[in-house]
Amino acid sequence: DCIRIARCFEAMRQRCCRLEQDGRRAREQLACVEAERAALEVKLKHARNQVEVEMQKRHRAEAELEKQERKLQLVLELLLREPWGNEALSREQCSVLSALAGRRLGAALAPIRRSSAVDESCQSLLSHSDISYDRTEDDVVRS
Repeated sequence: DCIRIARCFEAMRQRCCRLEQDGRRAREQLACVEAERAALEVKLKHARNQVEVEMQKRHRAEAELEKQERKLQLVLELLLREPWGNEALSREQCSVLSALAGRRLGAALAPIRRSSAVDESCQSLLSHSDISYDRTEDDVVRS
């Protein structure tokens, strides 16, 4: 009976050693994964900030483009209204200006200009609509 009990204790000790090693490996893996997660969260935060900066730049550029289009539209209208403008311009130039003024300059430049809902996915699996700009999950404390 003593030998059988000793064998059971030895089997139990070996099992405990294996479980302890497994636990140690699991803690090491957890530490590596947590470090990687923290690094990815930092990258995500930087990417969100960069997207925000780029969106601000884009909005400023679009506002400037609209401002310049309005100025050009006013110049076109002025050229077409003034009698000296029609005399100074050739018939072909007048017809081009009339066409531009008639269609509105913005519509004439539409193929060049980017729309406000731009699909920049480039056949990616993720599109800009998949990006969450919600920062509430940045503040969640993980246990």
